[in-house]
Amino acid sequence: THDPYKIWLSEIILQQTRVDQGMDYYRKFVDKYKTIQELASAPEDEILKMWQGLGYYSRARNMHHTAKEIVEKYAGTFPSEYQDLLKLKGIGPYSAAAIASIAFEKPHPAIDGNVIRIITRIYGIATPVEDSKTTKLIKEIVTGLIQNQKPSVFNQAMMECGYISDGQ
Repeated sequence: THDPYKIWLSEIILQQTRVDQGMDYYRKFVDKYKTIQELASAPEDEILKMWQGLGYYSRARNMHHTAKEIVEKYAGTFPSEYQDLLKLKGIGPYSAAAIASIAFEKPHPAIDGNVIRIITRIYGIATPVEDSKTTKLIKEIVTGLIQNQKPSVFNQAMMECGYISDGQ
């Protein structure tokens, strides 16, 4: 899908959660709250009840807060710019890049541990990934790779490679 609402839901649900565990929750949320307006107007206790079993309840609270903010501040339309997405509660650099690239074809690489592992192996980067110079190098490499590509396809392919290389 290129629907930013559904992409965002999946990103929030899959934070700290395996895909096989998160899939049923994603389906439940999409079925019950077909639009961000429906999610924003839902009572928080209802959302938390649906979230039971996923843990990290702050994700659900942040999700509800962000849904309300998007409805109030952006008239229910997801912001398409990476920097605007970052301002929303519960959305960090990875999720902002995923939403911006998959929903809006913005060339922002979604870099997580799997992507870092792939890039360090392919490019023979042996320095610790915690080192800020290494992090900067990896971001420069992936940012260069996504240019002149279809960002949605590039990031989803990288996610898939990471998923496979992680033994999933």
